[in-house]
Amino acid sequence: METRAFLTLAVFTAVFSLNMATSPACPAQNDRAVSRMIETGTSDNRAMEHLDVLANRIGGRPIGSDAYDDAVAWCAEQFREWGLEVQVQEVGELPVGFNRGPWSGRMLGGSGESLHFTTPSYTVGTKGVQRGHVVREPQSEAQFEAMKGRLKGAWVLIGGRNDGWPIDWSRQGDSVRLEARKWNREHPDDRKQVPALFYREMVEAGILGIIQSSDVPIRALYDRKNLYNMDFDHLAPVPDIKLDSRQYDEIASMVDRREYFQLEFDIRNHFRPGPVKYHNVIAVIKGSKYPDEYVIAGGHLDSFDVASGAVDCGSGVAPVMEAARIIASSGAKPKRSLMFCLWAGEEFGLLGSKFFVENRTVPLEKISNYFNRDYTPFAATGVTVPEAMYDDFVKAAAPLEGASAYPFTVSKREGEPGERPRSAGGSDHAYFAMEGVPTVSFRLSDPEGNDFSYGEIWHTERDNYEKSIAPCQEQSALVTAIVMYGLGNLDHLLSREGLYKD
Repeated sequence: METRAFLTLAVFTAVFSLNMATSPACPAQNDRAVSRMIETGTSDNRAMEHLDVLANRIGGRPIGSDAYDDAVAWCAEQFREWGLEVQVQEVGELPVGFNRGPWSGRMLGGSGESLHFTTPSYTVGTKGVQRGHVVREPQSEAQFEAMKGRLKGAWVLIGGRNDGWPIDWSRQGDSVRLEARKWNREHPDDRKQVPALFYREMVEAGILGIIQSSDVPIRALYDRKNLYNMDFDHLAPVPDIKLDSRQYDEIASMVDRREYFQLEFDIRNHFRPGPVKYHNVIAVIKGSKYPDEYVIAGGHLDSFDVASGAVDCGSGVAPVMEAARIIASSGAKPKRSLMFCLWAGEEFGLLGSKFFVENRTVPLEKISNYFNRDYTPFAATGVTVPEAMYDDFVKAAAPLEGASAYPFTVSKREGEPGERPRSAGGSDHAYFAMEGVPTVSFRLSDPEGNDFSYGEIWHTERDNYEKSIAPCQEQSALVTAIVMYGLGNLDHLLSREGLYKD
């Protein structure tokens, strides 16, 4: 494991500010456990070590994969070693599992260059190394009839632009394509541009696979439309390749010039016979006075596997895990329980957090706050809260003054509260918020200007360890530990007054 870039108290000379004129010293500032947390969080912070294991040793982690199961087992064991109570909570099952192996491709003839591409999860690979000529897809029945003999053994360039999802190979997808073909016959001047318009017919004619143009970095999601209808004997019939747009355009030009060349692909996409179960990892530091009340922090353990899932959501999991270790190693005994949740299947529809909420794993009215961590590897540098929570957050965050790498501020929310959400949003806070549970999360920022772009890594081949930001991850772990502990030591749950209009 690579050497940690330890942070020392001497480095942290930044001035700490809270949005208040003065504040009396709170008891937590004199708490020896808090002092130990700050010492650990600043001189022995292991957030990046946890991320190294998740991203570089285990790798991309879609539910249903061996990598996801390995991550569940490793995280649960870490929590146990730190002295937490651990529950590995079964959430659901998939009809098949998926493991991505290595993939490669090259041009035989022409430039002879290696090909830059990937495939979505839960789509099939090649049958070993497969070589074939290249054709453009037919756009009409007449074109199909004219070239159907040449489709056998061919890689087919299809239209459209990769958005991460594979082409729908189901019978329902066939129906959509049939409707489009009918429309195009009847409206030749207003044609519908549907990729792989003759998909089923091309498969039956013996094509090797389909190739679609993709922007770079290449985005790859999973076969959402067909996953729950698959079984081990009924999978997509051919590979669905998303190819660098520059190379796609070059190959298309060669096809149009009727040059002879071949493409070679070796794609090792492997499936597991189902059912394959997937799980949440839930770890608890039990409260000494209010054990059935909770302050919760969480991030999603699953990720897509075109890269290693280091940012989305290793940058959520690693600080949450390190916050748990920091608190546990201090010997702290919070009044209420502190819970650390690593969610399953966020990328597949918030499956783990939805299960936790809908099955009332803990009483929702007993949750003081749920801190969700997702999206970026930035530092937790503040929080904005309703007025009724303000004093409590000021007290909880007070020990960070002069101890955190970057100043941490508590602000009051301006304006009227909004409506409570009625439908799920884009991350694991959503189902909590729909039930009226406070889901105040930290403001994230990049104080040192690392020029990070979330769009560059979001479900793409660039979501790797080097895109994370070590000082920001370490700050987030320390802030999470201190604030959770402070809220856990209040004599009351956070007020929900003014959280939502209702």
